[in-house]
Amino acid sequence: MARKAADNSPEASGDTIIIKKYANRRLYNTASSSYITLEDLARMVRENIDFAVFDAKSGEDITRSILTQIIMDEEANGGQMLPVSFLRQLISMYGNSMQAMMPSYLEASMANFRANQSKIRDAFEKGLANNPIAALHETNMAMMRAAAETLIPGAVGKAKPAKPEAPANDAPAKDGQGDDAKQELAALREQMAAMQKKLDELGK
Repeated sequence: MARKAADNSPEASGDTIIIKKYANRRLYNTASSSYITLEDLARMVRENIDFAVFDAKSGEDITRSILTQIIMDEEANGGQMLPVSFLRQLISMYGNSMQAMMPSYLEASMANFRANQSKIRDAFEKGLANNPIAALHETNMAMMRAAAETLIPGAVGKAKPAKPEAPANDAPAKDGQGDDAKQELAALREQMAAMQKKLDELGK
């Protein structure tokens, strides 16, 4: 459910700046008592200034749609950063059984990238053959596959061929899906540890 401001008049909460959006599409910064643009909001994001945008009439929190509009404008104005293949895959996740996992996965992936971006930048400046971004991508994908297999056994990869039925007098075969998930999670931990070691070495 969308967050709404009390009495349709949101006020700043802590360090969060409240922005009001009016019907004429104008944005009003309640902290500076001035009208601003989407470019100003983009600058605030880059400067790590926290803000929330509310519809001035209904009080509905529309921060998500405003941030999405900023991304659309950046892409349209030549600052293209989102590959078409990524956009297609992202769109395909809407309505997918894995949709609920995507916000946490994307947040974790971005946090992982930002935490190591200085090491990644240094690696590119040194012209290293190994691509840290590719390694990060593989780690993130492994995280997603392991999480998906744990939450929804059989959701990842092709369906495994059915095992032969055990004779009537024999005990039924045990399901190995739990063991498979544990093995993949263990392998994931090893991959992440190796990746962190490599990044640590690059940062020295």
